[in-house]
Amino acid sequence: MYDRYVGIELSKVNNIIKRECGTNAEDDLKNDITGKNGWIIGYIAENKDRDIYQRDIERDFVIRRSTVSGILGLMEKKGYIVREGVAHDARLKKLTLTDKAWEYLSKTMKMVDMQEERMRRGLSQEELDNFFATLDKVKQNLENEND
Repeated sequence: MYDRYVGIELSKVNNIIKRECGTNAEDDLKNDITGKNGWIIGYIAENKDRDIYQRDIERDFVIRRSTVSGILGLMEKKGYIVREGVAHDARLKKLTLTDKAWEYLSKTMKMVDMQEERMRRGLSQEELDNFFATLDKVKQNLENEND
């Protein structure tokens, strides 16, 4: 039907990224934390000026509630996050990074930046803009199909 399939190509790229990250990660870190955990730690750190809740992770990472609940529970058990109640709503628990998570983040950000630099190598700003616009359209197409 098609010469190339978008989903298969995205999967291949994702596998290469995962393999590269696993190869470059320090042994003590890669045995204790998964890729999604790392992205969640980075997300909470990037948004340190506001409260982050489970629903933010669900929405922004497009992950189901039950999956996020399991991931956060394990991260809490391993000592990377704590869930703290907030005064304005007893049902909500904001996610806060521990010192262990901040240490992990500082060790991995250099590796992430190097990987990003490799992926962007030889691409113009226009190509990057088109790439991200295309990815946004693909995501929107997939999200709209589930409505």
